[in-house]
Amino acid sequence: MNRTLPTLMLASAALLTTAAAQAAAQDEKYEWTFQASETAGEPSFKIKQQWAERIGTMTDGRVSIEVLPIGAVVGPTETLQAVSAGILQGHMTDPSYFSGSDPAFGMIGNLVGAWNNPYDFLEFMNTAGGEDLYNELVEPYGTHLVAAATFPLESIPSTVPIESMDDFQGLKIRAPQGMVYNIFERIGATPVNLPGSEVYTGLEKGVIDAADSTVLSNNDAQGLHSFAPYPLYPGFHSMPMIAISLNKEIWDSLPADLQTTLETAFDGMAYDLIARLKEQDIETLARLKEDPDVHPFDLPAEERLKFRQAAEQEWQEWAGQNEMTQKIYDATTSFLRARGQL
Repeated sequence: MNRTLPTLMLASAALLTTAAAQAAAQDEKYEWTFQASETAGEPSFKIKQQWAERIGTMTDGRVSIEVLPIGAVVGPTETLQAVSAGILQGHMTDPSYFSGSDPAFGMIGNLVGAWNNPYDFLEFMNTAGGEDLYNELVEPYGTHLVAAATFPLESIPSTVPIESMDDFQGLKIRAPQGMVYNIFERIGATPVNLPGSEVYTGLEKGVIDAADSTVLSNNDAQGLHSFAPYPLYPGFHSMPMIAISLNKEIWDSLPADLQTTLETAFDGMAYDLIARLKEQDIETLARLKEDPDVHPFDLPAEERLKFRQAAEQEWQEWAGQNEMTQKIYDATTSFLRARGQL
């Protein structure tokens, strides 16, 4: 009896300490700044802002996220380092921007020509090991992937008609560094590495003839079709990942309930983003077809196949660059083969 009482008292004290710690965690407030990869006027950026506000409601005000547009704090290729250093707490951006740090970022961030639709990509990331692969790659940089998102297949706004792969010969096309840049070179284009924020002026001033630049509705919202009236739609080439990431130290210190809420909310955002942008793309396309000055074009299936074949050759070259690129190549091609897409 004498030995039992002190034991009970110690156990009670431990429970009280744990309860106090849990209560303190429940009371802690988190205020974070994320930088996105779009300009403030793009529909996708506004959707991200809306979901950040929704997370504030879902967490009863415990988490507050301010989403800023591209270049607001650091350049688009610098957000990985900024999140790691705590200059930003998170980002929602295309990992291809970080290909200079490791080619694996370019490979998983935009395996060009691989995906028939965005839902295949989300399935790969969520259920076939894609998110684990990305975190294996990115966590040494002090960043944790909370969720993966993407866009519907991108359009290509162009100042000249593109009706076959032959029309890419010598075409000055904006492309970010990495795989998409290399594949455009492979099909005879002359890629120009410009950030997304400079696509408008690049097309307007003739620095580029065309651009790998987000979805049809985003491009139209930016006014690109006023001087790039030959958009390729639906897209066939690029469907970049959006890495929704948080500083790893912050992530590791979060209570489990907030981690789960963030994962659930951002997974929801990924599907909402696709559905809403697709709806906006369809509405935009219908309006552009009525505009005598704009001429949307759907590249024929045989021309798309030529692009896919060039892309597959590039995948194989990238696979051999390091251990991580090989892992990504093996996992992705296995996923595609199992679904009859290779």
